[in-house]
Amino acid sequence: TLALASSRSMAIRTMPDDAAMVFVVDDDISVRESLESLIRNAGWFAELFASGQEFLARPRLTVPCCLLLDVSLPGLSGLELQRQIAERTEMPIIFITGHNDVPMTVQAMKAGAVEFLTKPLRRDVLLNAIRAALERSRAALRVDAETQAIKNCYQSLTPREREVMGLVVTGLLNKQIGGELDISETTVKKHRGQVMRKMKSDSLAELVTIAARLGLATRKS
Repeated sequence: TLALASSRSMAIRTMPDDAAMVFVVDDDISVRESLESLIRNAGWFAELFASGQEFLARPRLTVPCCLLLDVSLPGLSGLELQRQIAERTEMPIIFITGHNDVPMTVQAMKAGAVEFLTKPLRRDVLLNAIRAALERSRAALRVDAETQAIKNCYQSLTPREREVMGLVVTGLLNKQIGGELDISETTVKKHRGQVMRKMKSDSLAELVTIAARLGLATRKS
């Protein structure tokens, strides 16, 4: 049974957030139900899973979310599940456990967990951890959306415009780019203008930043 430790302060409530989802993976039904009640009362949605395999079968969401994950699960352990979903940076993990295992805590945190809470769980501590995790999730989703928008802009460039952009961000002058591509300086300027427009960039510095996010080689700072 999940023990939610009492504290002097009442449970901290959040404003309702229709999009935020908190996943709970724990093989103990009483733990799942206790956490579900706490999460819903705080204004978030909750989805419950009895095993790591069950959670992995759930389609991925693109809304702010976090995962409350028990370390000791039958079959696929919490740490093993963490490894399998390591690329899901938009879903921070909060581990919960009945044992204060320092090496395991270190391992989980090194692998990217945001919190490692030991039962009995204090309501205010848990809710604050969830709130912080959801903020991290929102930030990660914003970055992902921005990166995708940049990729879409880059896809709109012609092959020649991509060549010009690749040389512009290395610091070459228009005349030098013309020499590299065997085109006139006037043509380079035209392509460069198109690149700046399509990439929604107002300056060379901004274009260099965009190129770095795309993984393109840029000039050394």
